[in-house]
Amino acid sequence: MINTPYLEVTYRRGQAIAAYYYLPRRPGQRSVRTRRVDGGLLVDYARGGRPIGVEITAPGTFSVAAFNRVLRELGFPPVKRDEFVPLIAA
Repeated sequence: MINTPYLEVTYRRGQAIAAYYYLPRRPGQRSVRTRRVDGGLLVDYARGGRPIGVEITAPGTFSVAAFNRVLRELGFPPVKRDEFVPLIAA
């Protein structure tokens, strides 16, 4: 099982165009359903309804507070702003 959440940022010409926050999951687990939430965030769910990741589709308007609201709703602890420095600094 992948236990440590992590952020992956996609850049084009030095600008962040999207990001994905991987939540704990089993190796090989895939998304079977996606739900749109506030602030350009999409939550991916695996079979059985377990959340496995959050896509950040609008990095220019990203809000750590909004992201943490989604995490709380999903039952995960909040993240600190410094975990998103690669996204915010872009």
